[in-house]
Amino acid sequence: MKHYLEKIIDREDLTIEEMMAATEYCLSENATDSEIAALLTALQGKGETADEIAGIVEVIRSRSTFSTTPIQDAIDNCGTGGDKSYSFNISTTSAFVLAGAGITVAKHGNRSITSKSGSADVLENLGISLSFTKDHVEELLHENKIAFLFAPNVHAALKPFTKVRKHLGIRTVFNLIGPLTNPIELDTQLLGVYSREVMPMLAESLKKLGRRRAIVINGAGNVDEATLAGENHLIILDDGKLTNLTLTPESVGLPVYTKEEILGGTAKDNAEILLGVLNGKKGAYYDTVLLNAGLGIFTNGKAETIQEGIELARESIESGAALERLQQLISYSQRIPSEVY
Repeated sequence: MKHYLEKIIDREDLTIEEMMAATEYCLSENATDSEIAALLTALQGKGETADEIAGIVEVIRSRSTFSTTPIQDAIDNCGTGGDKSYSFNISTTSAFVLAGAGITVAKHGNRSITSKSGSADVLENLGISLSFTKDHVEELLHENKIAFLFAPNVHAALKPFTKVRKHLGIRTVFNLIGPLTNPIELDTQLLGVYSREVMPMLAESLKKLGRRRAIVINGAGNVDEATLAGENHLIILDDGKLTNLTLTPESVGLPVYTKEEILGGTAKDNAEILLGVLNGKKGAYYDTVLLNAGLGIFTNGKAETIQEGIELARESIESGAALERLQQLISYSQRIPSEVY
């Protein structure tokens, strides 16, 4: 570990293999809290690279007991968080729209960190279990097209990092990599990020991690979702090729809304907003979900254009298919053994 720390402090980048070795050491019984803290702070000070991110993510995913064989065309639309926008749960609501459009969604997420309600908080309020086992997840992905993977459950091996991060209280590489650590073998991914500066690095990381198609997006006002408040900046990964794109509400035929019009609230508030959207209640929340779900459908390849993706998202809601996916997930949660739930 001393060699890796010295290299980073000298502002030299680690290779994927070196980052994997350093991460494995941090998860071993030999590592001290001081060594883990030194690695995280040194990386943050130097600035992480795509190789370093890919290296740490590969180890984290390999340590998860939820790792699966590849599931054809599976997607995740989890964002990094950290934008402090206090918006409603956009990606969580959009996930059900994606599933309603026939796309398999492995929704990775956690409780609130910088907002009032994280994905886990709002889903728990709706009556969805946070304690699905690997078998539950695989059954749900095949039969319901959507399952929720609660990060602390699927990454129990990360306790050494979790403890140190809590004491450090500063931004680390973990504020970037959460969505990348989904243990399900994803084919495609829609990744919202809080900073435009980190977009190229995360796009390269997704490429190194083997995503066939992906979109990294930074929304207007540095939101980790697409918004209808102005220019959204995208990097599209398609079979190894990266392309930059700027997307506005006008370019996809949707109205303009301010960031204030998509504010959320408590888990209960956001659950009501989610239900309103899936029941077809029109307005800023609905149109914002159309945009984000449309982008997800386009990312997955079910639509050839973003505009077509938006129309398929609209159909998913208006047909009741998106709401049905939610209801099935709630029903499944009520049927699993009480000792698990």
